[in-house]
Amino acid sequence: MGLAGAQLFAAEGANVLLTDVNEPALVAAVESIRNDGGSADYIVADASSEADNDAAVAAAIDRFGGLDIVWANAGIPQTFTSITDTTVEQFDRLMAINARGPWLAARSAKAALVERGGGSIVITASLSGLKARADLAGYQSSKGAAVMLTRSLSRELAPFNIRVNSVCPLAANTQMWGQFLGEGADIEAATAAATANVPLGRLTEASDVAYAALFLAGPESAFITGVNLPVDGGSLA
Repeated sequence: MGLAGAQLFAAEGANVLLTDVNEPALVAAVESIRNDGGSADYIVADASSEADNDAAVAAAIDRFGGLDIVWANAGIPQTFTSITDTTVEQFDRLMAINARGPWLAARSAKAALVERGGGSIVITASLSGLKARADLAGYQSSKGAAVMLTRSLSRELAPFNIRVNSVCPLAANTQMWGQFLGEGADIEAATAAATANVPLGRLTEASDVAYAALFLAGPESAFITGVNLPVDGGSLA
């Protein structure tokens, strides 16, 4: 999902700084963007680290001259399981990446965005932050936090002309879907079950989220802030 977004933003003319803990993946992503004529660089960073978020903002300013858009997209899944089968360590990690991560990203970026006269923050939340199910309490807690963070920050940062919105995908047809299901799961059967009640009849694709994030980041959504946008094929309708 992050790669699709980075490629799309670069194709639209943005200078893109990618962050992740996986340096080989970052190198490959930057190379693919540059090969397509885009402008991209990277910095290895842990989304849950205050110092790493500060370093990412500093790198964007140093390499590209400023910061206009932040997409806080880092996230980790939870295998479908009960609360009693989820460890405290697993819960804490979910909150650290999925909730503290975007909080830190916004916190680190605020001054740089103010310096530019405003900007846009997009947070990757989830449909799981808007609609409950019985076997995903840890993950849904973290994404519910991201949903409310979006609303709260939209009010706090509006006086600085900084808009804050989130994208809320349905289960996405990415590697993470298999991680939700767990080892040995019948992915085909699970996908059929997951899409049975989706009016548009499929999972979210990475490109769906990328285009939604691009809209929320850009001038076409200049009067939109505090929105948690479902990218869900009509599941909440």
